[in-house]
Amino acid sequence: MYRSHVLVCGGTGCSSSGSAKIRTEMENEIKKQGLENEVKVVQTGCFGLCALGPIMIVYPEGCFYSRVTVEDVPEIVSEHLLKGRVVTRLLYKETVTESGVKSLNDTNFYKKQHRVALRNCGVINPENIEEYIARDGYAALGKVLTEMTPEEVIDVILKSGLRGRGGAGFPTGRKWSLARTIVPDADQKYVCCNADEGDPGAFMDRSVLEGDPHAVLEAMAIAGYAIGASQGYIYVRAEYPIAVKRLKIAINQAREYGLLGKNIFESGFDFDIDVRLGAGAFVCGEETALMTSIEGRRGEPRPRPPFPAEKGLFGKPSILNNVETYANVPQIILNGAEWFSAMGTEKSKGTKVFALGGKITNTGLVEVPMGTTLREIIEDIGGGIPNGKKFKAAQTGGPSGGCIPAQHLDTPIDYDNLIAIGSMMGSGGLIVMDEDNCMVDIAKFFLEFTVDESCGKCTPCRIGNKRLLELLNKITDGNGTLEDLDKMEELCLYIKNNSLCGLGQTAPNPVLSTLRYFRDEYLAHIVDKTCPAHVCKKLVRYEITDDCRGCTKCARNCPVGAITGKVKEKHVIDQSKCIKCGACMDNCNFKAIIKK
Repeated sequence: MYRSHVLVCGGTGCSSSGSAKIRTEMENEIKKQGLENEVKVVQTGCFGLCALGPIMIVYPEGCFYSRVTVEDVPEIVSEHLLKGRVVTRLLYKETVTESGVKSLNDTNFYKKQHRVALRNCGVINPENIEEYIARDGYAALGKVLTEMTPEEVIDVILKSGLRGRGGAGFPTGRKWSLARTIVPDADQKYVCCNADEGDPGAFMDRSVLEGDPHAVLEAMAIAGYAIGASQGYIYVRAEYPIAVKRLKIAINQAREYGLLGKNIFESGFDFDIDVRLGAGAFVCGEETALMTSIEGRRGEPRPRPPFPAEKGLFGKPSILNNVETYANVPQIILNGAEWFSAMGTEKSKGTKVFALGGKITNTGLVEVPMGTTLREIIEDIGGGIPNGKKFKAAQTGGPSGGCIPAQHLDTPIDYDNLIAIGSMMGSGGLIVMDEDNCMVDIAKFFLEFTVDESCGKCTPCRIGNKRLLELLNKITDGNGTLEDLDKMEELCLYIKNNSLCGLGQTAPNPVLSTLRYFRDEYLAHIVDKTCPAHVCKKLVRYEITDDCRGCTKCARNCPVGAITGKVKEKHVIDQSKCIKCGACMDNCNFKAIIKK
């Protein structure tokens, strides 16, 4: 027994900030102080507050240390672990109170969260199967194999109301039921996991795999039993090296413990899992393209029907769910369908994990009940917009979603509400934008991504999105016309209605939503030839104000010699020469240069 546990975040965010060195230094310092039999250092997954990394929590006190450096470690060991004196200067400011240290669960970031998919992230060592088992790990699989029929498993998932967390929100139980019944006598069926998280700013699935990989393995085995499959594949992008490493460790451990492989729990049920690495193609988030890639071919979508439940991977009945969907399954089996369906809204049950990014104070990972409003996530949990800036929009659903303006901040988040206001749930990326963002430029950014990621198989997506991007470029260059807006809307509808797969069908969403809510910005670009947010380079004009002291620094730093003026006299920018690089503004010590 140890008197203290030091939990060090080993997720990608904190690892990139040097948490591995901190963990090693902590172990060495503990040994130096003779505390190795009293204090245990544990590597965990993501705690959620990614902007504060590297993160460390010391139990039993629950002291949450943030932005820890290697140089801080000796002080933490000697003061806190040896003498019992908390190192106050390193504590996360919201946990510090006059009476002592407040629990992390009582902070604004955590108190409105409800963790189901993330229940073990930041709590256990993801590379130790025994820690997962100590948290009821594999109990759901044991229950399923010893007490339930496949039909009963599917019925529980159906009654829970669990919908796919990968984007479209298709009922999970219905998908499983179809795979079991459409071709009941198939000689082989497959269970696939989509861990090919491709949305810009999204890191939900990565964090689950890094912090709780066994939950996904257990859920896939349950799904295999339910539909009659004996083989599973996890398709994960190669850019997730920590997740891939921990998945492989977890699979090997599960095999050693008899929780994967032959005759699991002596039930006669065989099920194994292999990992397949993706090369980062966004289109492989679409189920048929993903399965095609697993088969070793170019990842392109297939026409449907037939659907994967009838003819999927290797032509056999298959199901595909994403990481977050699977992470909910063991808890639903253990706690019951009613427990899960009691959370959320009428048509969107349970919780949803979001990756908060962009112009937000608390960048990180959150899990909230469906029906939580955007305002609660952004202002209460996310801490609001930094630097006193004003909220402008939130992008949900990545390139497939839309931009939600301030007028819809109090919209309860669920699948149907987001579609109604021109966006979608997507996998869970939530990018926050403030007054300094140009919404025309945002639409262009996401469309550029989609054009790059199009597989090119169908004309509406391959050509249509390219033409749409050309119109956006024309507008941001100051050459747009009012007729272009009509062309864009017509083209958007054509692409949505005629593209082969979900990538093309949803690609116009950022354009349509910004046209719907921020048309005034488009008009400013077209009619006034200005970018209100001063983002679009060709529409920006730099001017020197009367605050100029004539220090000559701007002229000396201008790469094209566009600024002239004498010492101690106001300088002037020659607009015909200016390349709008902003070097003058960056170098002015007197804030005498403005964008117009």
